[in-house]
Amino acid sequence: MKYVSFVLFLVLTICSMGCQQKKLPYLGNPVTEGSELIYPKIDEFSMLDQDSTPISDQSLNGKIHIASFIFLSCPTICPQMNAQMKEVYDETMGMEDIVLLSFSIDPKRDTIPALKAYADKIGVKREKWHFLYGSPQDVFHLAEKSYYAIAYPDSTAPGGFTHSGGFLLVDKDLHIRGVYDGTSREETKRLLADIAILRKEK
Repeated sequence: MKYVSFVLFLVLTICSMGCQQKKLPYLGNPVTEGSELIYPKIDEFSMLDQDSTPISDQSLNGKIHIASFIFLSCPTICPQMNAQMKEVYDETMGMEDIVLLSFSIDPKRDTIPALKAYADKIGVKREKWHFLYGSPQDVFHLAEKSYYAIAYPDSTAPGGFTHSGGFLLVDKDLHIRGVYDGTSREETKRLLADIAILRKEK
């Protein structure tokens, strides 16, 4: 009986040490307020999606979102990024607290009708995956200052823009909690696993 109790105690101890729920880190440089670390949040923004519906930081209240920066005529990584984002879309289709945001960095060519046509072509619902149209200044500012992503015009780059291929995982309080290579299927799997972790947070 003592042996059984000891084994049970040992199992519970090991589980309490190794079975604790993993928590994702907060990204960005925090500031200290008293004894509390305050991590940066996504800045205020307001843009239109492929159906001309306004989408803002306020629209994301209570939602986890995954963000990317793309352009439709991109000849390099964007097709891979959109294919991986479509996998995230499919895997999270039944999760109402998950939304996807793809910010166009080329609003001159990526008009709202063009974004709509693309969304229709790949068969996605606006309520789940928003292709966002905004001024270049707003999009580039948001990319650099909020999402820590690279996005700027570059006449020497294929398609006329240099941009990073990352997916950004953002929690319901607008804190960035993860960055993933949007061209990698393995990284997409890691993103999906981290989404599951983040959804369990209180």
